[in-house]
Amino acid sequence: MVECAPGGDLSSVIESLRSSCSYINIISRNHNQFHGVPWFPRRIRELDRFANQILSYGSELDADHPGFTDPVYRARRKYFADLAFNYKHGEPLPRVDYTAEETKTWGEVFRNLTKLYPTHACKEHNHVFPLLIQNCGYAEDNIPQLEDISKFLKDSTGFSLRPVAGLLSSRDFLAGLAFRVFHSTQYIRHPSKPLYTPEPDVCHELLGHVPLFADPSFAQFSQEIGLASLGAPDEYVERLATCYWFTVEFGLCRQEGQLKAFGAGLLSSFGELQYCLSDKPQRKPFEPSVTALQTYPITEYQPLYFVAESFEDAKDKMI
Repeated sequence: MVECAPGGDLSSVIESLRSSCSYINIISRNHNQFHGVPWFPRRIRELDRFANQILSYGSELDADHPGFTDPVYRARRKYFADLAFNYKHGEPLPRVDYTAEETKTWGEVFRNLTKLYPTHACKEHNHVFPLLIQNCGYAEDNIPQLEDISKFLKDSTGFSLRPVAGLLSSRDFLAGLAFRVFHSTQYIRHPSKPLYTPEPDVCHELLGHVPLFADPSFAQFSQEIGLASLGAPDEYVERLATCYWFTVEFGLCRQEGQLKAFGAGLLSSFGELQYCLSDKPQRKPFEPSVTALQTYPITEYQPLYFVAESFEDAKDKMI
């Protein structure tokens, strides 16, 4: 296992990565190699190098996106994308004056999900969520600011947030986790479908991901996945990303004999949060060697979920 202090310098691990990965000849997208190993950041400020190399631009929506034919919404998405593109490490995170319509959309998502959390979410999520209400401005009528949340996470587990305009490659996104940095969007889903989004948005990030990044065990588990991705071959990164998908995004765990959701894709989806604990989907124990090879859909509810016994158990298995 390769370890690094949260937010620290990774120079000390390069030699071990070179010696263990010297056969690698796969290059990350738009990055250079050193000694045959795909480039990876060694210092937290080097996240600036790839933070804007997104797979989809914030205002360039697919034809089936609810906001595709809405010029006002698309202009707003460009505004958010520009905020992220202009951000550099060490600067205050950009604050946003959300519109009344955006706040209303957030409010509907917030109101519906908080009805389910007491019975469907894991105990760690339910422990942290009231603290976010108390310290970070989480409310039905207010979309919290990344800067306030990032300070709270930094004090809790050393995690911090960084604005991003859209989807990063798996390698680049996981590299951020190695430094306990989570790349977060700031835009919100289209108001015509408040309980649906085809992509991560601020509801997904702040309601799904953020609470568990304040939990020490989950934060360490997330960082382990990020550290394992550094300098790894593309096929290994793909397997790590699949494990990430079935845990951090769509993971279930067993607590006091009951199944609970801890994945952000579940905790931010009113429909799938109910579905995942029903008798409809298939479930298997989380075993990284098996989970890493599992295919999955990205545009529908998951037909299969993996169940972790605990965050500590999942972390030990990942290591």
